[in-house]
Amino acid sequence: MAEQRQRPRRRGQGELEALVLSALREADGPATAGWVQERLGGDLAYTTVITILTRLLAKGAVTRERAGRSFAWTPASDQAGLAAHKMRKVLDSEGDREAVLASFVTGLGPDDERLLRELLGQSRNEGED
Repeated sequence: MAEQRQRPRRRGQGELEALVLSALREADGPATAGWVQERLGGDLAYTTVITILTRLLAKGAVTRERAGRSFAWTPASDQAGLAAHKMRKVLDSEGDREAVLASFVTGLGPDDERLLRELLGQSRNEGED
């Protein structure tokens, strides 16, 4: 019987983006695509890393600056900031903002609801200063 070669598992786009962002967060400063590729073990093609970084740039998740003939990349925010950006983007894309927020809030568990109330209270207090 002929031996079958197993194909490597294909990763989803979101998984690759998370890996690239994670590598950038580990950098001591702006990092090149080559550094990111090396950091991820080299199993991704350089062009794939560039494509992912470009998609992350379009989403506002990373910034870039010229570094010679290439670019150096930096995460635009931490993981919490990126998640908040995604939430705002979804909210902005919906027609009935109030209904979306109401549905979100009513779906929160008691601990998350309490935390949200505390954060909103802090936000109001800071606005009064």
